[in-house]
Amino acid sequence: DHRDTLTTRSELASWRGQAGDPAGAGAAFEQLLADQLRVLGPDHRDTLTTRSELASWRGQAGDPAGAVAAYEQLLADQLRVLGPDHPNTLTARNNLANWRGQAGDPAGAVAAFEQLLDDRLRVLGPDHPNTLTTRNNLAYWRGRAGDPAGAVAAFEQLLDDRLRVLGPVHPNTLNTRNNLAYWRGRALGGT
Repeated sequence: DHRDTLTTRSELASWRGQAGDPAGAGAAFEQLLADQLRVLGPDHRDTLTTRSELASWRGQAGDPAGAVAAYEQLLADQLRVLGPDHPNTLTARNNLANWRGQAGDPAGAVAAFEQLLDDRLRVLGPDHPNTLTTRNNLAYWRGRAGDPAGAVAAFEQLLDDRLRVLGPVHPNTLNTRNNLAYWRGRALGGT
C-alpha cells in the first residue's frame, strides 16, 4: 500500500502497454485502481490518473466504446474535483473526443474538439502546444466526418501557426504538412 509501490505498479503497467500488450496494461491498471481506491480514495489525483490510463489502454486494446464510457465517467469526476480549466480535465476532454471518433462518431468528435478548442484558447492561448494539438485533432476529425475541404483549410491555417511558433523542421510542423497533403488528396477524390 506504500505510495512508491503504487507508483511503481503504475509505471510497470504503462510499460507493459508500451511493449505491445495493451490488454495486459489495462488489466494491471484495473488491479491498481482497486488498490488506489482503497488506499487513496476516489478523488485522489493518482486514482484519477489511473482511471485515465485504464480508459486509454481499454481503447488501445480494441474497445473504443469502453474507453468512451470510462472517459465520460472520469470527466464527470474531474470536473467535480479539479474544475473545468484544470490541465487534466482538458486532457480528459481531448481523449474523450478522440475515442468518440474512434468509436464511430466522427461528428461527435468534431463537436467535442470545437468546444475544447474554445476552452483551450481561453485558458492557454492560441500558441500553446496543447491548443495547436487540439486544432490538429479537430482538423483530422473534420476530414473523417466527411469534410475533407474543411480539413484542408484547417490544416493550412495550422501549418502557418506551427511554422511561426515551432519552425519548419519541428516534428509537429512536419506532421501537419503530412496531414495537409493527405487531406488535399482526399479533397480531390483520392483514397
